[in-house]
Amino acid sequence: MPASASSPIRAAADQLVDVGLSDLVGVVPRLREALVQVVDPRARRGVRHPLVVVLSAAVCAVAAGAQSYVAIAEWVADLPEQVAAALGLNEKCPCESTIRRVVQRLDGDRFDTVISAWIAQQLHATRPPVGPRRAVAVAVDGKTLRGTRNDDSPPRHLLAVIDHQARVVLGQINVTGAKERAEGKAGEIAAFAPLLERLDLNDVVVTADALHTQRGHVDYLHQRGAHWVLTVKGNQPRLRRQLAGLPWRALQVDERRAETRHGRREIRSIKVVTIAAGIAFPHAAQAIQLRRRSRPASGRGRWHTETVYAVTDLRPHQARPAELADWIRGHWQIENALHWVRDVAYAEDHSRVRTGHGPQVMASLRNLVISILRLAGVTNIAAALRRHSRNPTRPLATFGIT
Repeated sequence: MPASASSPIRAAADQLVDVGLSDLVGVVPRLREALVQVVDPRARRGVRHPLVVVLSAAVCAVAAGAQSYVAIAEWVADLPEQVAAALGLNEKCPCESTIRRVVQRLDGDRFDTVISAWIAQQLHATRPPVGPRRAVAVAVDGKTLRGTRNDDSPPRHLLAVIDHQARVVLGQINVTGAKERAEGKAGEIAAFAPLLERLDLNDVVVTADALHTQRGHVDYLHQRGAHWVLTVKGNQPRLRRQLAGLPWRALQVDERRAETRHGRREIRSIKVVTIAAGIAFPHAAQAIQLRRRSRPASGRGRWHTETVYAVTDLRPHQARPAELADWIRGHWQIENALHWVRDVAYAEDHSRVRTGHGPQVMASLRNLVISILRLAGVTNIAAALRRHSRNPTRPLATFGIT
């Protein structure tokens, strides 16, 4: 909801133009378009700071590298008067306890639904038209927030979906219940469909690790008009035996790639075969064997070989072997471009935020910041956070992207 003509936010932005900070004009109203939809969990009586103002300040603080409630409150307290006014903050800024209570009481899944829908809109607006061949792929994977473990309960576990190419987060859901959290990754299976329910999956390729190679999952994706590429490991022993028993030696390599990165020489080859019948997995159209051979780039040491099997419902005319290889490898974007970034840039695994919905909401704030930075063309998230921390106007300006 845009600010009205008499809004103090708009007036503050006009003042900023006079002092040479024109980048902030219109920024806060755009941020409000996403955050104003979040339901305030507080009783109306006694509310000093509107929810949208508290959330706007929290997002900007996280964009400046804040990792805790205290860090958010300190960033807000140090804001110059004009920047605070642009955020809609009054003379008395929200303190740590206010920020903590708001974040802990927010409905984490509803909050994530709002911001993920906004990110999806921004991605759709900036993404070039998809060509005649399928190009959109998303990866699903879970992450345990290790710092949330305590004596009475296991750590929180979240399941997220990320766009392969843009590397932005399109959704995240809590793996709810103490039983599911105690089961660790196994609790992700029940959360798979609810997570993807909010996305338009028509003609989208979904990738996931072997945990999600489930008959119920592929039936669900088939009903939603999606396609899938799933790895097969020990949780599907019969299927893996069938795939390993195919006549791979008689087949030629369809695609081979070699590269040297991070001190390692790696050669990847892929073979793909059409499945006529007899594979015990619904909707499967092709079987895939991906072989990785690696050794130190120095040339010393033995080659290490790993063979991975996968299945897909895509037929040969729908996906070339090179595309299948890209999707299988691209699935790990969710580990490298999201989970690893949150751990390194935000020290998420060391975070002591563990009460209420706080862990999930803080993770969603990090996802939001990372996604916006990606849409802005940022490739080094840690460097972007440092840059934002040096100037309080920069986090606000970043949210002006459309």
